[in-house]
Amino acid sequence: MNRLLLLTFLFAFTINLSSAQSEDHNTPAIGREEVKEQKKVIKKVEKQEKKAAKAEKALKKEEKERKQEEKLSKAIGSKQKAVFKNEKKIASIQQKLTKGKEKAKLSPSDIEKMNAKVEKLKSTIVKDKAKLAKLKRKK
Repeated sequence: MNRLLLLTFLFAFTINLSSAQSEDHNTPAIGREEVKEQKKVIKKVEKQEKKAAKAEKALKKEEKERKQEEKLSKAIGSKQKAVFKNEKKIASIQQKLTKGKEKAKLSPSDIEKMNAKVEKLKSTIVKDKAKLAKLKRKK
């Protein structure tokens, strides 16, 4: 819409210039008035261009902020999902560990491996929760 307005002003300006060139320049007083009018029109067009540029810049800024908000909310969702998934894995591994111990089917090395997995997942959860808290603070 701003561009259309700008084009309209430019079109009016060019018509004004072409009509001014086709007239007789025998009267200097009229020529001076026309020059003043042309300068006024030029200033108006420049003001409109500046307003259009400001409006476009504001729109771009709003779009950028919206995209950042979307990205942030997406990151928060993915971190929450990762934490939930890792907690489920820990519960599953611990359940297997208790069943294995009850039935005495697990060797000591298997128990160590499962415990190591649980500890690794716990540390991952702690890191993810810290990142999640940081992301929530940004929001």
